[in-house]
Amino acid sequence: MNDWQRKSPLDWKTFVNKMVKVAAVEKHEYEGWVLTVDPVSASIVLATFLENEKVSISVVLGHAVQEVKILREGDDEMKQRLSCIFAPEESKEYSPEEHEKKKNDLKNWLEINHIPVTEQGESGRTLCVAGVLTIDPPYGPKDCSSSNEIILSRVQGLVQGYLEKQQ
Repeated sequence: MNDWQRKSPLDWKTFVNKMVKVAAVEKHEYEGWVLTVDPVSASIVLATFLENEKVSISVVLGHAVQEVKILREGDDEMKQRLSCIFAPEESKEYSPEEHEKKKNDLKNWLEINHIPVTEQGESGRTLCVAGVLTIDPPYGPKDCSSSNEIILSRVQGLVQGYLEKQQ
């Protein structure tokens, strides 16, 4: 077990969101932004930004790490870029106004198609369809929830069709 592997997860966490140079066995060197360190294997996941907004991901296995040197700290913008690398496109943040508009548009569309829908919860952010299905923000097919799989499947199909029609 090498020195890197002996570190604790709290030690490894200090490297996250920083540009590092990793010296590994057989004189290999890797450079990139630390996305995370696996707490079991001590492997380092590095991101390197290429042209055209593309990202290259490298994993340096923990047993091969000999030394990790911090080259520079990540600013808030870089931390945001790193946190979005593996986030799905539809998980982007919406403003409260955008949520309200999406909710109202979907609710109106469901009502036009004779589907009974009400608003639920303290802030009225959740849509309730026929009392058996809920749709939470950001109001996509994956945001539908019901114990009745037939209704769930049909409403998800309707919501998907609605979203495709909007684009």
